[in-house]
Amino acid sequence: MYALVPPRRALLLAAALLSACGAAGSPAPSGAPTAAADRPGLFGTYLSGRFAQSQSDTVVAADRLLEALRHDPEQPELIARTFVAALLDGRPEALRLARRLPDNQAAALLLVGAEAQAGRWDRAEQRIRTLPRQGPSALLGPLMLGWTLHAKGQTDQAVALLRPLAEGGRLRSIHALHLALILDLAGRGAEAERYARMALAESPDASLRLLQLAGGILTRNGHAEEAERLLDGMSRGAGDLALAVATEADRRALLAARGVASAVEGMAEAELALAAALRGQGGGDSALLLARLALRLRPDFTPVLLLVAEHYIDESHQEAALAVLDKVPSGDPLARVAALRRATLLDRMNRVDEAEAAYRRLGAELPAAPQPFARLGDMLRQRSRFAEAAAAYDTAVSRSGALGSDDWPLLYARAIANERSGNWPRAEADFQKALELAPEQPYVMNYLAYTWVEMGKNLPEARRMLERAVELRPNDGNIVDSLGWALFKLGDVPGAVRWLERAVELEPRNSVINDHLGDAYWVAGRQREAEFQWRRALRLEPEAGDIPKIEAKLREGLATPPAATAQRND
Repeated sequence: MYALVPPRRALLLAAALLSACGAAGSPAPSGAPTAAADRPGLFGTYLSGRFAQSQSDTVVAADRLLEALRHDPEQPELIARTFVAALLDGRPEALRLARRLPDNQAAALLLVGAEAQAGRWDRAEQRIRTLPRQGPSALLGPLMLGWTLHAKGQTDQAVALLRPLAEGGRLRSIHALHLALILDLAGRGAEAERYARMALAESPDASLRLLQLAGGILTRNGHAEEAERLLDGMSRGAGDLALAVATEADRRALLAARGVASAVEGMAEAELALAAALRGQGGGDSALLLARLALRLRPDFTPVLLLVAEHYIDESHQEAALAVLDKVPSGDPLARVAALRRATLLDRMNRVDEAEAAYRRLGAELPAAPQPFARLGDMLRQRSRFAEAAAAYDTAVSRSGALGSDDWPLLYARAIANERSGNWPRAEADFQKALELAPEQPYVMNYLAYTWVEMGKNLPEARRMLERAVELRPNDGNIVDSLGWALFKLGDVPGAVRWLERAVELEPRNSVINDHLGDAYWVAGRQREAEFQWRRALRLEPEAGDIPKIEAKLREGLATPPAATAQRND
């Protein structure tokens, strides 16, 4: 949703933050309770907390390390590790522990936020000015100080601090945006508009959050139509964020509300920006630390809640992710996005009935949005409910309006559902339409051409398409297999063997590909190798309908070589 920090810079900041906080997942058992020898089981509690940290299980990590710290409250490294665990899980104990860690960057940032929330802006400023000028503080320090000066009524000083960074720094976009937000709150609209436009100009692939904040400033300065146009492209997208701007009323409401209404919220916004950048570059724990800092300042901050939920999903802590998504306020502009992600999460958790009900409920609430029914179709297709999936995709397509190049995945998915449910004419039409929208899309070419090969039709065209698909995706075993199988059907057995052997190298545990190679070996006169491949195919969980066919080949060989094989001998 929000990425204004260059990737390389984000990675360096992530490394610095973890280092400054004490890396939560280092393998050595340093920091173990000194009282462990006197308290049976305490060392195990500590180790289980460390292990939970390494698995990103924030709940267990915080529980166990807080328990260990209660029995050994003066161990310095244990204090640091427990602070990180408490902060990552959003525990109130983190603030108390932060006061005992004068050299910890995350602790320092948490204390800055606490002073700001209490309105103690002079003390907040003192803490900010003592932050180290490296790591996350190098970025957050100026932003935090700018917001603090504004809160103290010293907006001119805030502008003087941030203007050089907005106009010539390495992170111009984020500094320009925050300068615009400060000026907007100060009632200096023309200046705010200038820096909002500068932030947009520095971000060609602007996130929804940036469009909302900058567009809100434009709206308040009499440019509502221009601001709405900024959101138009996102509203036509296939992603879930489009649900937040699905209608003209949604877009107007999003722009009318102040995304940042106070200095404290501005600080949370800065922490969100860095958290999103770190997350986008694989800085998982660092991103979560900053997200938790933002939530301390703004507990119902939905963009941050969505980021935290994504982190838990990536770490396979699905119940924790579900609990976070449930915290999104129902009236929030991003509530529908959260609802769709919640339904998708229920799908991943195999709570199919709940997920289906959630998709259908959201689809009813948004009668023009294709996303809920497209996701429902995906869920049903993945569970081999192909006819139902095709019906869900029909609804999604009907809501998509005029289809463009970005819509080929929806037609491709519907084509697969129709093909698997026995409706080839509709499937073929969708595959061909998808290729009209996205010519030379390798996965569409592969599926269509492979099916033609299986049906024994359009073989020369299928071969041409598959050769092109392999050129585009030379390391995709399924596409390479399709080309090998087409050559087998066309009677080019040496070519088939060569490509099918390559496909097995790429996808050694694919039953269908091993079965295909067995057929090619048999026709090539390599019967023992063929039998080996067929036996291997049986061990690799083939579809139920393929098992008797493979067993018959093991008993009787390939009784009827493909008709095209005769071509090879002409």
